[in-house]
Amino acid sequence: MSAPVTNPTAWQRVKAWLDVRFRSPAAIYGLIVFTTFVTLADDEAHDVAEVLLNSTATLIVFFIAHVFAHTLTEHGDHGFRGSTRNAVRHASGMLYASVPSILALAYGIVTHQSVSDAVDNCVTAMFVVLAILGYQAFRRRGYRVFGRLMGALATSFLGIVIVILEIAVH
Repeated sequence: MSAPVTNPTAWQRVKAWLDVRFRSPAAIYGLIVFTTFVTLADDEAHDVAEVLLNSTATLIVFFIAHVFAHTLTEHGDHGFRGSTRNAVRHASGMLYASVPSILALAYGIVTHQSVSDAVDNCVTAMFVVLAILGYQAFRRRGYRVFGRLMGALATSFLGIVIVILEIAVH
């Protein structure tokens, strides 16, 4: 006999939802690119709202470009609707993964933080999200807690190095 089918708990459903949205190449790429936009806007912005608006608008343009590229490459195989649906699903991580950083900037607006403080909070949010993703990746590979923590730190620091390299190029 087979084992009875059990329904997942609410927490398991939440974890699965987060896993699908945050653990994708597009999500990690979007998070790093958004943080780069924020740090670049830091030099020219007069207030945190301007940083949030400019960075979010630029991220949305990158999202649209990603959807367009994905749709174009799959259009011949899946048709316009199917390829666009797949493209949006594939690229949506770019938007989801940026939410913690966007919330950090929104918090900066509400609390009247300086631009540099809000940007620091945004970078911290990126660091934390990457650390969680790194920790989970090393957990799935079977590492013990120390290896998971080192993986989380390495993942976060690599993300920051990439942001610094992108800033240096611009």
